[in-house]
Amino acid sequence: MVPSIRTELDIGGLSPLTSYVFHVRARTAAGYGPFSGPFEFSTNSVPSPIVGEGASPTVLLLSVLSSVVLLIILISAFIVSRRRSKYSKAKQDADEEKHLHQGGRIYVDPFTYEDPNQAVRQFAKEIDASCIKIEKVIGIGEFGEVCSGRLKLAGKREICVAIKTLKAGYTERQRRDFLSEASIMGQFDHPNIIHLEGVVTKCKPVMIITEYMENGSLDAFLRKNDGRFTVIQLVGVLRGIGSGMKYLADMSYVHRDLAARNVLVNSNLVCKVSDFGMSRVLQDNPEAAYTTRGGKIPIRWTAPEAIAYRKFTSAADVWSYGIVMWEVMSYGERPYWDMSNQDVIKAVEEGYRLPPMECPVALHQLMLDCWQEQRSDRPKFSQIVNMLDKLIRNPNSLKRTGGETTRPNTALLQPSVPESSVLGSVADWLQAMKMDRYKDNFAATGCTTLEAVVRMTEDDLARIGITSAAHQNKILSSIQGMLSQMQQIQGRMVPV
Repeated sequence: MVPSIRTELDIGGLSPLTSYVFHVRARTAAGYGPFSGPFEFSTNSVPSPIVGEGASPTVLLLSVLSSVVLLIILISAFIVSRRRSKYSKAKQDADEEKHLHQGGRIYVDPFTYEDPNQAVRQFAKEIDASCIKIEKVIGIGEFGEVCSGRLKLAGKREICVAIKTLKAGYTERQRRDFLSEASIMGQFDHPNIIHLEGVVTKCKPVMIITEYMENGSLDAFLRKNDGRFTVIQLVGVLRGIGSGMKYLADMSYVHRDLAARNVLVNSNLVCKVSDFGMSRVLQDNPEAAYTTRGGKIPIRWTAPEAIAYRKFTSAADVWSYGIVMWEVMSYGERPYWDMSNQDVIKAVEEGYRLPPMECPVALHQLMLDCWQEQRSDRPKFSQIVNMLDKLIRNPNSLKRTGGETTRPNTALLQPSVPESSVLGSVADWLQAMKMDRYKDNFAATGCTTLEAVVRMTEDDLARIGITSAAHQNKILSSIQGMLSQMQQIQGRMVPV
């Protein structure tokens, strides 16, 4: 092997009247290339000069040089040809990669790997356990405890992290299922998707390390801050979640478990989609429609075709996103209230949908679009994000509230109202709505009976100190329900 940065080479020490065959190949950082075809040369009859024999040095030099020049020309032509070939292949590979990122399937299912550990090694960074400091337990997951802590990597500043641990006594299957979430998360990079810092697999406990989200799950955060945000702020929350889901859909990834409880909120109120542990493989038996390796299918958030036929697609995620919209606008209300799962399935099959809960008509219309029976009729996440962007740019479009929709035949479910005879007192009524924080407000104004309550208006509520629009709407909705009971108008489901 002759190292060279030139395309020419001097070869000496050749014997006269001898045939030589040369094969050439290039060696680069990419490795050895293939050999060229044979190049055959013969030296001439002029012998090497011997002192005293009178050989002409000029003739000998010209003969050797002519052979070497011809060899160099052939070698140069071969190298140029190889470079062009490599460039063409590199351009082709780049074009193929570009095409893959534009429209091909990018997400790789870790369950397709024969060795699941290979997927973990490929998509998740191994972290030394000595870099992690566990501080306190903040929750219990399916596979073990969830803790908060700190991560300090060499050359980087210390950061707060969330740490999922695999409980002792695990089986190999549990270990594989636990780490599969890291293999999935490690493939994503988006500001509205939870970020994976790495994993610990070389010692116990086995851990998954992610960024820490200070405000916890979105559903609990909304209930804790009931009525404190403007509509524009809530739409911003929805826009962030929608953007994250658009990214997942573009990567051909189906979440299957989108719900407010699986969206996390950081200190800057940025929402990030999390919980990628739901199994992507369903068994061929009737019970599998409700149970997967990742747990039970969440009926209240799941599209009807996914429940009935196990057809999980991005369109099914769109249905779930519509439920998340409803959760956000109702400040963490439980979808379908106290209805049983079977009643929810039946109501949805009969065409009933959740009511607007006094949210802007444009938002409830988008929810109804997400809940179209035919999945092909539901919007794409890209369309959802565009719609929310338009609403944010035009806040006036969010001012109209109520139950008006462009689908006059849509039947809306109504939340059940406890029987007034069972409630007994104003305090019981407020507690049933989780509005007992206002019992002193009612008592201070002498409003101590339900008969007095049902005569109250929005202005009355404001006068006694209930200024939150969301709380006013919730109380007025319940008052309307009690009035209906008193007037003997039955019917939990009211067609619109």
